[in-house]
Amino acid sequence: MTSEAAVGEPLEVWIDQALCTGDGICVQYAPEVFEMDIDGLAYVKGEDDELRQQAGETAPVPLTLLRDVVDSAKECPGDCIHVRRVSDGVEVYGPDAD
Repeated sequence: MTSEAAVGEPLEVWIDQALCTGDGICVQYAPEVFEMDIDGLAYVKGEDDELRQQAGETAPVPLTLLRDVVDSAKECPGDCIHVRRVSDGVEVYGPDAD
């Protein structure tokens, strides 16, 4: 799916920590959305800036940061960043996107 197809739709992002390599590329692209924890793995941050550390926990993708989050998913060496539509849970960017 192209970025144009997802623009305007509420999106959420999550990280599969089992695949995270700890490179921190996501944090470089979008520090407002991603953060490294003391375990060396990246996590998403909620609107309250709290790390979402439970498996599969999501954070909203602000429209202003969509490109940075998508670039994070594309460049992630662990292929562990998943961006999906809130409305139906379909992955639009990441390893499981069509």
